[in-house]
This record gives sequence, C-alpha cells and structure tokens, in this order.
Amino acid sequence: MAIHVVRLGSERASNEGLRIGTVRRPPRGVPKQKFASENWYDVWFPNLAPSLETMKQAQAAETPAQWNAFVRKYRAEMATPENSHAIALLAALSQHTNFSVGCYCEDEAHCHRSILRALLAAQGAKFV
Repeated sequence: MAIHVVRLGSERASNEGLRIGTVRRPPRGVPKQKFASENWYDVWFPNLAPSLETMKQAQAAETPAQWNAFVRKYRAEMATPENSHAIALLAALSQHTNFSVGCYCEDEAHCHRSILRALLAAQGAKFV
C-alpha cells in the first residue's frame, strides 16, 4: 500500500488506486463527467493546492530564490490545522491502501507536488 505522486492527465499506473487532484482549478475544457475516465482525477481536493496567489508565485519563479520563497509560502499554507490534518490523514491512509495525488505540472521538481511529497513523507507516508 502506498501513494503514487502523478501528473494529472497521465496514463494511470496499475494499482494506482483513487486519484486525488490537489489542484486549485479543474481541467479546462473537460466535462466534469470525464475527469476520471480521461485520467485527470477521481476526487478533487483543492485544500492541498497552493492558494491562487501562491500558485502564481510558483509559476513566475525563475530563480532558486524565487522558488524557495514559493516553497516557504506553500509550506506555511499547509501548516494550518485543517491542511496539516489532511496531510496526516493521507499519510496514515498510505499505510493501508493505494491512492495517488497529483497536479497538472509537467516537472514535479518545479511543482507543489514535490513539496507535498516531502510533507507527506515527514508524516510517515509510504510511496511507490
């Protein structure tokens, strides 16, 4: 049992389980009924996405200093009780079932999911 960290819209891996979209907005131009069948996500969970302002900061980051500023801001958003409880829940679930979390970004290293992976790992999450 473990978490897959994925790019939403990509082909699903075998035993990936439920796909959770940790994104601020649904995919553009895709009818809601097709989110799962077109490999976007099964459940939308924007709570673990960066705020709109923070997401724009990440998209504009061109230097390591700008990226690090985004990382600090996103980590602060995830440190709120509501979000830290959600991260702890997902980490605990990873001990018992397969599921995936993801975002649209092509490069995980320049995406909030890389930080989310670290936050989940700090709570003891198991990964594929």
